[in-house]
Amino acid sequence: MSNASAAMPQPWYRALNRSQWNTLFASNLGWLFDGYETYALILTVGVALHQLLMPSQFKEIPAYAGSIIALTLLGWGIGGVVGGILADYIGRRRTMIFAILAYSLTTGLSALAWNWESFAVLRLIVGIAIGSEWVTGTSMTAELWPDAARGRGAGLMQCGLGIGFFVASFVWLFVGGHGPGAWRYMYLIGILPALFTLWVRRGIPESSLWQETDARRRGAMQRKREGATLEAHEHALARFTLVDMFSAPEVRRRVIIALLMSFTTTLAWWGIAAWVPPYVGSVAAKAGLAAPQWAGYAGMCYNIGAIVGYIGLGFLADAFGRKPVVMLFFALAFIMTPVLFLWTHSLGLLLLACAVNGFFTLGQYSWMPVWLPELFPTRSRGTAVAFCFNAPRFIACIGPLVAGQLIVHFGGFGNAAMIFACIYFLGLVVTPFLPETKAKPLPSEV
Repeated sequence: MSNASAAMPQPWYRALNRSQWNTLFASNLGWLFDGYETYALILTVGVALHQLLMPSQFKEIPAYAGSIIALTLLGWGIGGVVGGILADYIGRRRTMIFAILAYSLTTGLSALAWNWESFAVLRLIVGIAIGSEWVTGTSMTAELWPDAARGRGAGLMQCGLGIGFFVASFVWLFVGGHGPGAWRYMYLIGILPALFTLWVRRGIPESSLWQETDARRRGAMQRKREGATLEAHEHALARFTLVDMFSAPEVRRRVIIALLMSFTTTLAWWGIAAWVPPYVGSVAAKAGLAAPQWAGYAGMCYNIGAIVGYIGLGFLADAFGRKPVVMLFFALAFIMTPVLFLWTHSLGLLLLACAVNGFFTLGQYSWMPVWLPELFPTRSRGTAVAFCFNAPRFIACIGPLVAGQLIVHFGGFGNAAMIFACIYFLGLVVTPFLPETKAKPLPSEV
């Protein structure tokens, strides 16, 4: 019996050491804090604008809100690309510490906004800081976790965003009733993550893959300065990472496909799902119920579904492969759009639809930390992953802006949501062209 037990395969989670679990914990918490900051904006932007705008401008609040969310996305795109480059040159852990400190402090400053313009500028700065953090956790988890469990690790890391969204919704349930300035408290609470950087500095290791590549990069750069003739791999190490990922044809092809997929996920979420809480709140208001309270309920249900979706995509991708699972999430995200915005009218069923929608639309984001690190070499992994994740925000930032205008134009959420949902067909078309990487080692060269 003991021999049979010894021959049984070890559960995946028992094969992980303390450093790997600590890395996951730090990455998850960093993304949780990002989630709190992001969803705090979605929950409070309408309330904040009621205090920051003149009463004559209230009917245009969806358009103003779209502009502020668009600026946040623009900042996120800028900060994300910069953060990826820094992660490749100064290290994953150090970049994470700087990013968490930056967005904690700038979120606290958002509470001091005195008009909608100052609020918009501050949220742009917060977006720049938030965008820098994700790539560090993604790269570290991918580089430290074993090949067979990398998808699970990425899903467990990514669920931090949904937990952060849920925490923001939960906090807003208690904070939201404290007067017209209650939104400011949400941003003051956002200062707390800065304390977490003290543990990150001591509790997690730097990626050994990055350290080895950094040493080789420094050697190649030194040889280049000395005028030595560089070999092909040394040329690649000496190139600026943003240039390097477009130099090799195969890497360039992967970047383009991943960009289109990332654009699909990002534009659809910010153009559709970001409006779920205010939509449910508007339905509740028509029924004579408290809109902020029901918006909070919707946010919690949506994010419970998203948390399960984040984890589920990672586990499913390890079991069945990256391609079929990602395509399934794109297809069902499209189907759930009319279910939520057009076909469901009961508030109770709306909350259920929010949870299922969250599973596929927000849980869908896990394909990026699961798949993207497996497509690019270590020398430019941070830059390439961050670029694919964040660059679509430069275009997707128009999603909330256009969606806000469409909501005003159509007088409701449903038609605007369906227009944006068509973007999921782009994701379905391009996904098959990426290589399947299930259980394969991270590439050192491409």
